[in-house]
Amino acid sequence: MSALYLLPPDESALHMALLSGVSWRIAVPWARVTLEAATPVADAVRERQLVWVGNEEERARRYPKMALVLPHPFALAAAPITTGPSVWGGLVVHWPASHPPTLSAHERDAIRGVCDRLGVILRRAADSGRPVLPGTEPRILPPPRTRTAGRHEAQAAVDFAERLPDGCCSLDVDGRITFITTAAAELLGVGVDDLLGARPWEALPWLDTPVAEDRYRSAALSRRPTSFSTLRPPDHWLSFHLYPDAIGISVRIVRTPPAHTPDPPLLVHPAPPAEPGRATALYALTHLAVALTEAVGVSDVVERVADEVQAAFGARALALMAEEEGRLRIIGYRNYSADLMDRFDAIPLTADTPAVRVLTSGNPCFFTSFAELKREYPAAVLQDGMASWAFLPLITTGRSVGSMVLAYDQPRPFAPQERAVLTALAGLIAQALDRAHLYDAEHQLARNLQAGLLPRTLPSVPGLEVAARYLPAGRGMGIGGDFYDFIRLDETTAAAAIGDVQGHNVQAATLMGQVRTAVHATAGAPPGEVLARTNRLLTDLDPGLFTSCTYIALDMARHHACLATAGHPPPILRHPDGHTEVVPLQPGLLLGIDPAADYPTTEISLSPGTVLALYTDGLVEAPGVDIEDAIHSLADRLAQASTQNMQALADTLVGHAPRSAPRSDDIALLLIHAR
Repeated sequence: MSALYLLPPDESALHMALLSGVSWRIAVPWARVTLEAATPVADAVRERQLVWVGNEEERARRYPKMALVLPHPFALAAAPITTGPSVWGGLVVHWPASHPPTLSAHERDAIRGVCDRLGVILRRAADSGRPVLPGTEPRILPPPRTRTAGRHEAQAAVDFAERLPDGCCSLDVDGRITFITTAAAELLGVGVDDLLGARPWEALPWLDTPVAEDRYRSAALSRRPTSFSTLRPPDHWLSFHLYPDAIGISVRIVRTPPAHTPDPPLLVHPAPPAEPGRATALYALTHLAVALTEAVGVSDVVERVADEVQAAFGARALALMAEEEGRLRIIGYRNYSADLMDRFDAIPLTADTPAVRVLTSGNPCFFTSFAELKREYPAAVLQDGMASWAFLPLITTGRSVGSMVLAYDQPRPFAPQERAVLTALAGLIAQALDRAHLYDAEHQLARNLQAGLLPRTLPSVPGLEVAARYLPAGRGMGIGGDFYDFIRLDETTAAAAIGDVQGHNVQAATLMGQVRTAVHATAGAPPGEVLARTNRLLTDLDPGLFTSCTYIALDMARHHACLATAGHPPPILRHPDGHTEVVPLQPGLLLGIDPAADYPTTEISLSPGTVLALYTDGLVEAPGVDIEDAIHSLADRLAQASTQNMQALADTLVGHAPRSAPRSDDIALLLIHAR
């Protein structure tokens, strides 16, 4: 199996453009892969290096979502397609379970060579003004065949199969029956003509079980023989033995006692595609459920629903809507135009439209044609150019939170089974949206609380230029205990403080507010006394959390500063000539431990052109990196950066933060420039 992904210009998602060796029905969940997704091809493109996953154990460890949806033995490699700094896409190559656990040097070279040639082709196409862009679905390449049988040889093969005991049939890579013996058709209880071109679990309702399609998927991906047994009503037990290779699967069907084989079969053209069966729907629902566990906010849910649902259920376009203050607001869509969505956005819940009706009634609506929709809603006007629609209520815990429309560009009958699956799908999405709305509300509350606890603006002091940054941790509510402050005392003096309260929660943020209040109340006193008074306050409060802090008294008339610290990382001083030093401060205990702790002071010169950088440990700490090495690395960055603009310098230093995803600690930064 192989798949080619393209990265369209100005997009952050890979689109599958070519597929070979496996059914599109299996590959659908990975038709569109965002660059941030935890998948081999996204990792390969993002990190610009080959990714090899040699076995199930490694796949479960590195890509648990993929392992849950495809718990079958196989190996795969993913590689980026690049030319210089440009990234064009990625290549995925799949091997059966028989492949060795490591990738050989020859295979690596071959993959790299193919990607290099593809990169050149894609770059030339783009440079000529004819870029290669993915379609709405990938192009399916037929598998290579080792031999082609002539007419007489083909008839001889049919005669050979008909003489075998029991029954047998052949499935192509898409799971369709391309050949079946008369004995097999008799065992299945359906005529040969009705089986050719169909998938077994679609043509035979009693075979539409998760086990049957799971065994088919296992054989197709692992290329290992497998088998299963099932009951053909009313009392016929059949066993199916699957023997796969690169171009399909040979199936032997056995019953006890075996049946005799009458007339030879008549070969006909394949039948048209059938609708998804129960096992396929279960596969799609499982994949969506796994994807939604990773969604956090509403925008995450919308993106994952659009990625998973549209391709899995054949929809050409979709839109998600939520009730807000008596109106139906569009919160996300895919393959609809922005102009069309603007016309439907914020319609009142009193409007007579299908989307509003399913929201208010809780009952889904399915329209197989526009004429059918027009009969139900005479005022309706065809605006999206689609042929069939499913309007689904998003209901959770007995209440409607929104509605979803799936639109199809071809007429769709919406069989009863499909209607049931889509309705269940909407319930799954509703629960995820409900959780996402709650998360967004809590996150906004946390951001507002954090913003209220930090200074809105920094005061102006003649002779000083000041810049500050605060970045919350990537985990949790986005709120923490890091803080900074800059206090104007008079025309020539000021005070600055930076600190870090233990924890990343509301309690830490509350204590941070109390520390800032204590610092403000004592500002103007010597730095050691400010920290000592704040320390006594915290030990009296006994919050169970400790705080680090550095406090600085600035005297611009004398170009002088006095500093004291309570267990905080040392400031970095950039001198006018550009060299930097880590200021050696005598350490004091963290605030809140010992009420009698003493905080020694250190005096430094702040001649014009000097920059003083105060920061919290989130800016420098990283797993496996010595903290002193990290601080000196930040000092080197400060020495190399331009000091013409403090705001730009602050952005440069924050960009130096360790790239952990998500970031596990808050970051606070305060820059003081003596002009």
